[in-house]
Parts: sequence; structure tokens; C-alpha cells
Amino acid sequence: MNAPHAELLAQLRQTVGAAHVLTHDDPATDLSAWEQDWRKRAHGRALAVVRPGSTAEVAAVVSACAAAGASIVPQGGNTGLVVGSVPDASGTQVVLSLMRMNTVRAMDAANLTMTVEAGCILQNLQDTAEKAGFLFPLSLAAEGSCSIGGNLATNAGGTQVVRYGNARDLCLGLEVVTAQGEVWQGLSGLRKDNTGYDLRDLFIGSEGTLGVITAATLKLYPLPAAQLTAWAALPTLDAAVALLGLAHQHLGAGLTGFEVMGQFALSLVDKHMPQLRVPLWKDTPYCVLLENSDSESEDHARAQFERLLETAFEQGLVTDAVVAESLAQAHALWHIRESIPLAQAEEGLNIKHDISIPVSRIPAFCAETDALLQREIPGVRLVNFGHLGDGNLHYNVQAPEGGDAKKFLNEQETRVNTLVFDAVARYHGSISAEHGVGSLKADHLPHYKDPVALGLMRAVKQALDPHNLLNPGRVLTP
Repeated sequence: MNAPHAELLAQLRQTVGAAHVLTHDDPATDLSAWEQDWRKRAHGRALAVVRPGSTAEVAAVVSACAAAGASIVPQGGNTGLVVGSVPDASGTQVVLSLMRMNTVRAMDAANLTMTVEAGCILQNLQDTAEKAGFLFPLSLAAEGSCSIGGNLATNAGGTQVVRYGNARDLCLGLEVVTAQGEVWQGLSGLRKDNTGYDLRDLFIGSEGTLGVITAATLKLYPLPAAQLTAWAALPTLDAAVALLGLAHQHLGAGLTGFEVMGQFALSLVDKHMPQLRVPLWKDTPYCVLLENSDSESEDHARAQFERLLETAFEQGLVTDAVVAESLAQAHALWHIRESIPLAQAEEGLNIKHDISIPVSRIPAFCAETDALLQREIPGVRLVNFGHLGDGNLHYNVQAPEGGDAKKFLNEQETRVNTLVFDAVARYHGSISAEHGVGSLKADHLPHYKDPVALGLMRAVKQALDPHNLLNPGRVLTP
């Protein structure tokens, strides 16, 4: 190890304690959990994994790395899907893990907020809010292991965006360590503050490239009096869009989930997880999962659902439907939806897309792009599912049945991405709806992002991190 690296590691050990600076020097230490992304698409080599326990320690670590010219990769639960939180292969980057910082600092019932540290697991925050009689509505498949800092850094979405918005919409304030090691204290909890540029929104969604989020003040909501789930079979995507419109009319703000699932996506769950007993999928092209969160009562919620589904049947939008009769049944239905990515992984390597399209144009986009892919790559299989309520599809591409999935990924990923992203652009959509850009999409961004917007983004990066030490190579390419 060269002298500057040895000096930096000694300083880091002094700052956070030797037990919290992990390196390859100890043969008994396995750093793979920090060096490999969740999908196993990339495996890097860190100079060290540093685990600070406070904001002051984070600031000291960043200051030391800045002085040494060592780049930093901020990391939360490392559940991202775009390779945005693992080191490169150089062995010179410091992985800054925030997972020891997992304290709920304050709960303000009158202000409907809680202030939490970045390493708090999302599910723990949901449980903490519920025990206090409140709802924290951010919900996604990785909630048992992802951290709120990572959720905010990527502006995570999930299943309730249709009602509550993305992570950005659920955050009122941040505490951030800058690239120079200074601490911005922005944990105000204010809903109105027109005193200049909104720095909070600048750091949310920046994927650790502008600063390190160490804490946040989050919005809370009253717990619903009742929450009902329905599963409906539909003949077309046009019918799904029409049903969404009806759901908005009948349920209003009570509509907290609207998920669409294609037949092939559900067939993979049925194939690889038969114990889940997927309903209605065999005889219909699409199924939709709806959630109604009611502030009055279960009877009121059920009556609303019944009126909605009755109207949908009359208009030919729905061919069959079931309403969960218990919380256990509702959880089972949601578990089917959340199991699609796992079932797809069981089927083999695949090409994932996290795209957003104006809801009204989704049927036309899918019809055109489905036909395009099947014409260009005969036998290709499309795993189409996602958050139709907010226009976000996980439009994934599986190798032809019986084909070599790894070979398909290696040979076709670039071509498939170009076909899909070009189609997204034609429909005025986005190539990343909720997963972020990371390194997987950084090279694509200049082709699909407005050049003026891209120039402004580069100017912000240069202003806040002029030496490119925070998560280099993510979001923006050099």
C-alpha cells in the first residue's frame, strides 16, 4: 500500500474507530456485501469500507478523503438496481456506509413529522410510525433492507406514488455533508420556506454525487381507518387506463395503489412460486391490483370498491375480480406482485427497464414496442408490470424460451436498450422512473436528456463537487 493511502486509513481509523474501517489487509474480512451490487452486475474493490456512527464522523471522513484526493462512494442498504453504490475496480475508492446511523431522532405528532438518520431501514420507519399511530407511506419491495438515505438519494418510488408521491414528496428537510466536509443543517420540518433555492430538492435524487445525506425530516399521515385490496382481470391495457380513470373518480384520494401485471409476468410467478396461487391470470392478458385506503370505515371502503367494480364490469373494462376478505388475503395479493422480479430472476438473466410514459400513451407505447422487439428478436419474451397509476413500467426483456440467458444478455442488451429507450423518447417518457441513473444508464443519459438540462446538471456538479470526489461516474459521465 502506498504512503498516502496508509496515512488516510490511519486517519480514518482514528476518526471512526479501527473496528469500523474494513480493508482487504485482513484476510478474514469479506467485503463482498459492500463491493457487489444487488443484481451481481458489478463487483469492485474498495480501498476501505468506512462505517461512521454520527454526522460529525461523516464530515470528518469526507474531509480526510477530500484532502487525500480519494473518491467516496456513499452507500446505504446497497439494494439499488443501476450500479450506483459500489466501488470501481481500482482499489482506491472509499465506500462510506451509513448503516450505523440508524436512530429516529425525533417524532413531532403535531407537525406530522419524524426526523431520522440516513441508515434507518425503511420497514423499521414504517413500523415506528405505525406504533405512534401514523403512516409513513413509502413502500417498495426492498423495504426490509433498503435505507431511507438511499431512498432519498435515488428519489425512490414504490407502490403508493399514485397517492403520496415519490420519496422527494415525503421529505421536508435534510442534513447533508458536502464534498468539502461541511454540514448543511436543513432539518426544519417546514412546509413553507421561500427563502431562495430549494437545496433539499437538489440533493434528493442526486445519487450521492453532490453530497452525503445523513438525516431527514419526513412527512407522516394519519393511519387509514380501513385498507382494502382488489385484484381484477382486464382484456387490454386500454381497459386498464380507463379503469384507473374510474378509480380516481370513485375513490379520490383513497386510491393508494394501482399496479398492472402482464400475463407472462404472472406466469413466471405461477411457474416458480406455485404456492402463491396467482388468481385469474390464465385467461386474461392483464391483471390489475388496486388499493383503497379509507378514512371512514371498512364498510365505506368496500361499498366504494363495489360501486367501482360494478361500473367497470358494465363498461367491459373488467372481466373478473376478487376483493380481499382479510388483511392476510390482501398481503398475499401484494406478495404476488412483489414476487415478479424474483420469479423473473429464477427464469434467468434479463434486461431490465424502469421507464415512465404519460399514462394516456402507455397502451400505444407497449403495442408498438412489443411488436418492434418481437420483430427484431424473434421469440423474445416481455415481462411487463409496474405502477400504472403513476405511469411507471418495469418493461423487462427475457431471452427466448430455452435460450442461453447469459449469452442473450451479453449479445443483446445494448441493442434492446437502444430500441426501448428510443421508443420511450418518441413517447416523451423517461429512461429512468424510480431506479435512478447510476453507472448503468450514465452513458445513455446524454442521448435522451435535454442538452440544456444536462449542461445545468454539469454546472451544479462542478460547483458543489469540483474535484469529482463524490460517486464519480454515476449520473454524469466525465
